[in-house]
This record gives sequence, structure tokens and C-alpha cells, in this order.
Amino acid sequence: MKWRNIQYGWVLCLAICTGLSACHPLEEHADNPSGNFDALWSILDEHYCFFDYKQIDWNDVRRRYRARVSDAMTEKELFALCDEMLMELKDGHVNLSSAFNTSRYWAWFQDYPENYDERLIDKNYLNFDFLRAGGIKYQILRENIGYMYYGSFSDGVGEGNLDYIIDYFALSDGLIIDVRNNGGGNLTNVETIASRFTDKRILTGYIRHKTGPGHSDFSDPYPTYLDPSDRLHYLKPVVVLTNRSTYSAANDFVKVMSRLPGVTVIGDCTGGGSGLPFSSELPNGWSIRFSASPMYDDEMNQTEWGIEPDEFVDMTLTDMLEGRDTILDRAIEWLLYGV
Repeated sequence: MKWRNIQYGWVLCLAICTGLSACHPLEEHADNPSGNFDALWSILDEHYCFFDYKQIDWNDVRRRYRARVSDAMTEKELFALCDEMLMELKDGHVNLSSAFNTSRYWAWFQDYPENYDERLIDKNYLNFDFLRAGGIKYQILRENIGYMYYGSFSDGVGEGNLDYIIDYFALSDGLIIDVRNNGGGNLTNVETIASRFTDKRILTGYIRHKTGPGHSDFSDPYPTYLDPSDRLHYLKPVVVLTNRSTYSAANDFVKVMSRLPGVTVIGDCTGGGSGLPFSSELPNGWSIRFSASPMYDDEMNQTEWGIEPDEFVDMTLTDMLEGRDTILDRAIEWLLYGV
């Protein structure tokens, strides 16, 4: 089944979310500032999945922001007000999109150290000499440790790409998978890559879906599994590097990899983003994207706020000025000495 559990669950979620409109029809809203505000609030009220977990009083939020709505507002004034309201959700998967702007929540990583400098690694560790296949940059470091950087799960990676990469690392003593600054993308690529690092089926987590308009109306948890690939595997020790800008599908990749034997996570807490997103539309044509289905780890823990590494390591400004990536250095040390 591999990740068909997740894919099936997401299709089911879409059917449920779509079906809610028929089972629980939303009030018709006028295409004016009041109507569009009410439509936005109502869509999230029925379908957003983290109100209880984040302890958000959505009715109080409506009370505070609805009082500021006027039908004399311009569309940009309305957008700014709605944007401000959406920040209450503290969710990087929540975006309101219009023809002139897209709202976004940045605070999930702004107050954390960057902990990544691509040029520093290219210059001082890879000597600007590396291979690239399917969105993955890779090379064997001088310590005979493999290094691969994957910057976005939106970048395609094929089975043939991974065959070449895994074969290239066959004689290495360990492997570093760097997903720092990876903002997510396609969950299918999570499975495609992670399945190369296990020879057994692994329970990786659970997913739930909204079953009604109430904030607590969820299905029972559906288990999600990772099955081993039927192609080349890498079963030597692996270290995954993370920082706060490791988000969404990359956050899920860290969750999956951390369940596998021989895998250690080093760096900073990931950025989170564990709600599968869904989109709807306001009367004026603006699109609202939001977290609709919560995903959990294999112990039913939420990962919306991020996943802590096995070992916290930061990079200071002094480290970077000296050309050192202390997170990468620690990963190399871990793979060489096991401590």
C-alpha cells in the first residue's frame, strides 16, 4: 500500500469537505466586504482542523474582527483585515489569495536562527564539485561520508535518479540527508525517497479527516505506512539535517525518517506544518487555503509545531564567518564515531 493510505485519506478528505457543503449548506453570502468576511470566517469555522489543538476561540476572533468590517471598505482594506485575522491561526498553510496579494504567516520561522548557508557548503565542503539528479545535489565528502541536499519536495525525483544516487554512495561509510530550508511540496516524493532507507514495512503515523462542521468532528485515525522500495537501498547509518525552515512535506519526511532504524536527526526543530491543505473560494473570487486534515506521528503526537531533533545544534554568525557549518560538522562526527 505504501502511501496509498495517505493518498486515499486525502481523496476521502476532499470528498468529505465537498460533501459538507451539501450536508451542512453554508449560508449564501453577498459579494461585499461583510459577505466576503463572513464567508471566510465560516469556511474556516467548519473546515479548519487545528482550532482545538491550538486553543483558538474562533467565535471571539470573529467578534473582534467583524466589528471592524464596513461595506465602505476598499478591497485592499478588506484584504488587510482578513490577513490580520488569519494570523491568529499561526499556520504557514493558511493563505488568502487575491489578484493583488497573497497573505502568508512567517512567524513560524522568523524568530529562529537560519542555520543554513548553501554557498558556504558548496565552497568549503563540496568545493563547487557535485552531482545533481532529480532536484538532489550529492557528493561524497573527504571523510567518505555521503552528502545529499534536497531543497524542495516540489522538485521531481525519479526512481532512476535514486538508483544512481544510492549506487554512487554504496562504498560510503554513512550518509547525510540535508533538508534544511526545504519548504515542502509533494508527499509522494517523501515516500519515494524514504523507501530507499528501510527493508521493512514501518508504521509512520496517522491521519484524521473532518466529518462535520464542529471543531471536534473528526474521523478515527487512519494509519499510514512506509513500505520498502523494491529497488536499491541504503541501510548504513544516516543523519538527517534540519532547521526551522524545514516545513510541510519536508517536516513529514523528517517524521518518517526518524522512525527508521539507524537514522539520527541533527539540527534545529523543524518548522512543522502537518495539516494537509485544502482550498475554497469567497464570493469575490479570492481563494482561501488552509489546513484541513491533521497528520500525527506513530504515537499520535501532533507535529504541527515541528519535530525536535535527536540533537540540537546551531550555527552562529562566527561559525559562518569562519566558513564552518557546525550542524554538518556534527553530522560527520556522528557518522564517523557514533557519538
